[in-house]
Formats: sequence, structure tokens, C-alpha cells
Amino acid sequence: MENLIFEKKDLYNPIISTITNVEQLTDTEKRFEIALPENQILNHKPGQFVQVSIFGFGEAPISISSSPTKSPLFDLTVRNAGRLTDKMHRLTVGSQLGVRGPFGNGFEVNNFKGKDILFVCGGIGLAPTKSLIDYVLANRNDFGRVVILYGTKSPSEILFSDEIEKWKKDKSVELEISIDRPDENWKGKVGVITTLIPPLKLDVANTIATIVGPPVMYKFVLMALKGKRVPDENIYLSLERRMKCGVGKCGHCQINDTYVCQDGPVFHYPRVKELKEAV
Repeated sequence: MENLIFEKKDLYNPIISTITNVEQLTDTEKRFEIALPENQILNHKPGQFVQVSIFGFGEAPISISSSPTKSPLFDLTVRNAGRLTDKMHRLTVGSQLGVRGPFGNGFEVNNFKGKDILFVCGGIGLAPTKSLIDYVLANRNDFGRVVILYGTKSPSEILFSDEIEKWKKDKSVELEISIDRPDENWKGKVGVITTLIPPLKLDVANTIATIVGPPVMYKFVLMALKGKRVPDENIYLSLERRMKCGVGKCGHCQINDTYVCQDGPVFHYPRVKELKEAV
């Protein structure tokens, strides 16, 4: 199929796309399955994002939460947090919206082949991470051990419950979930996500660690990984929450001479560890 959206020269012209499925994940998050017009595919890398627009309501950057292996369909997981996302949450199957992208740098999955993968996800950070998790599981023989660490504030905020149940049953996946504020029905682990790292037994030289979550989490996860002696060269992180225009024009994502929307949002940790504003 012709990859029109990726090769399109006019980055400012949205492709009118159609919602093919809507799933309520939590009180504030929904998953939207999107179809581009016939013969067009997104051709994204895990970790990239698109610009989503609704006429009269604006535009917002949203990370892709499905693997490229799902193409030509793709998923967006959206938190209701503003004017455009509130409007998007009121859309239904068959509704249309504009899509530009994909933008930014994603995870270079070819560099991860043969490695153990440690996913560290906080809150809605599981949404962009899921694109990479799904890719790894769809190509399971290309990777070693798979460990998923996921932390949320409360049980009601857990995303992708159906997928999590599948991961629990998959003997090739090790999954640990921790909750900051448990309710009376929670039987699992309690505490911030960094409490899940010290007990791990890792082949650190052969482990790739990815970190995606709220900015406050990064400093402490990086400290915990250093405590396990995971080399800086084996750590990748996403600064996807800094996204705005996607093409380096608005300056919203600029950190010194780095434009997160173009140089990231996925970064090799050695590239950004001296940027205090980043991590």
C-alpha cells in the first residue's frame, strides 16, 4: 500500500480519518481505533505521536498506543483533560477527525533485538509504551526476557485491563503492578513504582530499560536503575508530555538547543542526562 501520510510533503494538512472503535478504559481515558482513508497507512515506530485535530476545537499531540504490526489501523489512548480531548471523548464510531504525522523519533526496535527488555511505565505512560510492548510481543522470538513494571495512583486508574490479563497469563512475560493508594479490594503490591525495581534480578549488560511516565517519576526511576547497575547506554526514555506543534516551530518543547518533538520524544538517556530540565 502507498504510504501517503508518511511521505506527504505538506505537514500542515491533516488527513481526514475515521474512528472505527471506541473503548472506555477508565473514568478519564478512552481508546480510539482509527482508520486512515483507503490505501493510506501510518507506518509509525513505537514511541512516535500524531497531531489530532477536530474542526472548531483545535489540535493536540497524542502518542500512538498500538504496534506498527496493527497497520493499517492504529490506536490512540486519550485522557479527557481539555477542550479538544473533551470533544474527542464525545465522538463515536464513524466520527471523523484530522490526523497529521507520525512525528518525532520512536524506539529503534532493531537495536533491541536479542536483548532483555525492562518496561517501566507510570500512569498514562503505559499508553505510548504499549506500542512498543505490543511490537515486542508480536515479534517475541526476536527478544529475550520481557519485564513490565507498571504503577498507578489507584486501582481505578489502571489502563488496558484486558491486555494486562493476557500479559499475566503469558508465561513469556513478567508483570508487576504497584498502586500508590489502594482501595479495600486491591490485593496486589502497594507503593511507588520504584519499589518494584530493587528486587529484580537482571542481566544488566543485556537489559534495555525504557521509561515512560510523569516527569516527577524519571529522577527516581533512573536512581533505582543505577542502583541495579544498569548502564546509561542501555536506558531509553520518552519526554512525550512536552509535545505541542510537532514540527519545531512553537518552541513549547525546546530544552536549550534540543527540540523534543523532533529530536525525541524518545531519547537515548546519554543524549539528555545533562539536560536538567529534561530529567
